[in-house]
Amino acid sequence: MKKKFFPFLIPVLLFSLLAAPVFNARADGDLSAWRVVSAPENRISADLQARLASLQGDETITVIVQLRQRANLPQGRGLGRAAQLSRTIEALTFTAESTQGPVKKFLDQRRSNGRVKSYVPFWIFNGFSVTAAPDVIQELAAHPDVLSITPDELDIVPASMPTLLNNPEPNVSLVNAPTLWSMGYTGQGIVVASMDSGVSLSHSELSSRWRGGSNSWYDPYGQHPTTPTDLSGHGTWTMGVMVGGDAGGSSIGVAPGAQWIAVKMFNDAGGSTATAIHLGFQWLLNPDGNVSTADAPHVVNNSWTYAYPGCYLDFEPDLQSLRAAGILPVFAAGNGGPGTGTSYSPANNPSAFAIGAIYNNGNIYGLSSRGPTTCGGSTGVFPEVVAPGVSIYTTDLGGFYTTASGTSLAAPHAAGGLALLLSAYPNLSPADQQNALINSAFDLGASGPDDVYGYGRLDLLAAYQWLASAPPPTFTPPPTLTFTPTSLPTFTPTSTPTATPTSAPVVTLHIGDLDRSAIRARTKWRATVTILVHDANEQPAAGVTVYGKWSNGASGSPSCVTNSYGVCSVTKTGLTGGIPSVTFTVTKVVLAGATYQSTANHDPDGDSNGTTIVVLKP
Repeated sequence: MKKKFFPFLIPVLLFSLLAAPVFNARADGDLSAWRVVSAPENRISADLQARLASLQGDETITVIVQLRQRANLPQGRGLGRAAQLSRTIEALTFTAESTQGPVKKFLDQRRSNGRVKSYVPFWIFNGFSVTAAPDVIQELAAHPDVLSITPDELDIVPASMPTLLNNPEPNVSLVNAPTLWSMGYTGQGIVVASMDSGVSLSHSELSSRWRGGSNSWYDPYGQHPTTPTDLSGHGTWTMGVMVGGDAGGSSIGVAPGAQWIAVKMFNDAGGSTATAIHLGFQWLLNPDGNVSTADAPHVVNNSWTYAYPGCYLDFEPDLQSLRAAGILPVFAAGNGGPGTGTSYSPANNPSAFAIGAIYNNGNIYGLSSRGPTTCGGSTGVFPEVVAPGVSIYTTDLGGFYTTASGTSLAAPHAAGGLALLLSAYPNLSPADQQNALINSAFDLGASGPDDVYGYGRLDLLAAYQWLASAPPPTFTPPPTLTFTPTSLPTFTPTSTPTATPTSAPVVTLHIGDLDRSAIRARTKWRATVTILVHDANEQPAAGVTVYGKWSNGASGSPSCVTNSYGVCSVTKTGLTGGIPSVTFTVTKVVLAGATYQSTANHDPDGDSNGTTIVVLKP
């Protein structure tokens, strides 16, 4: 599909192209500044469609709109951190500025007649947060540049739980951080960031390590615009594990020489929204708003998940942008164990680096989430590595200390560990960082990588030694190019739009994977099945409606629509404790112009036959 281009903008765009940044050529030879992703037939998610149907004509709702144009991010190595960061931001902003015009024009038109209340453009992913009436959302779904529309409301939770105070475990020593300190690497010169509930400045262990200034704290809700604040304590716990010192009599942080900045992604009531999280990730790439100053953090810790296991790819574009800028997104794996297939998003997204939790004796923490997962095409084990996450002694509100448990406390061990490694090797790419941690991990559990311990326990000394002996990367400067936009057709919205397929229909469809997960909810439990639909070439198929039925302890005939990654999920709630398991069977797969070939259904994980899967009570 062609993009829109208005003739009166030609002189302005020609001038901007002369001053526009040049972009590295992609390895596959695609020399364009962005690529266009095929849109599914149903661009509004099923849960949002149901919500829209319940609204009155004058009511508004906030949604996230992603556009089909995705920036081709620079992949060259050897650029240096500042150059890599600036080129990534330039590529993202150039794509957004060059392609968002037609949608902005439409939103401005609808705002002038009161149907759009407000909108926020994003560049970390190419899209918008839009608050508008239901009819406008339906019109947006017919816009040729729109890829998907999803709810802004999210069920996001921290990935930890407090425990009673007791004597601290030697978790910092277990990951071999003190050995790197003795070599002179304490995280000096490195900035770590937290996407969490905030950080309390009332603790001397943390106030002295805050970078300070307006580019070191961000509250997307505007409730605490200038001073780092934490009402729940969760972000203060995780930051203490990353950078805490020894003022309390023992060393509690992995990288006490590092500085920190933070995003308060949870509001004062403990909730969060997709808009706030996107804003947080975008701020992290350019905290002061000046692309020429490299003030982005070196490491970002994310000790949060969706409330339930499953595959949700809302923030995968943001994580891709972080990686392109040289930042490895560290995530808590989630607390959905001990069952298999209990991975949480965003930790199971392809661009995330997931950390599970262990006791200090090396045994797996019972609630640490396990693989396998193929979320968004993910391959390999889940989690990637494990770190101490039980009874971790750390900073708390009011200048006190506490102990807490969960994968939320395991993840900052890895984030702090990366700060140590980056103080020794400042130019490590995200791939270098990831390879160092997984190739040096101390194997636990079954021999070799597995879906409980991943590659094993975090070992920072071994990671340092692996980097010291690893062959240096070779770098061939990529060619440079400029981008010349093509003319675009004019979009004329109608009051009753219908989606128009943008590509040739898939000939045959089949199930490429079924994953199961379960979670306890007091005396009851819920079962979730995540479904991946493939075409005949084993490529994800978007906009496909999957029908199924529950049996053997549950009933009902749910359906879901696959997203742009070919994935959707169904959940059965309210299952009583007396039900040991339930069964889900795919009965029909529907897409206009396509044929469902059930005989081709398969499951690479082996936990189903591709058609039927049993979910066990957790």
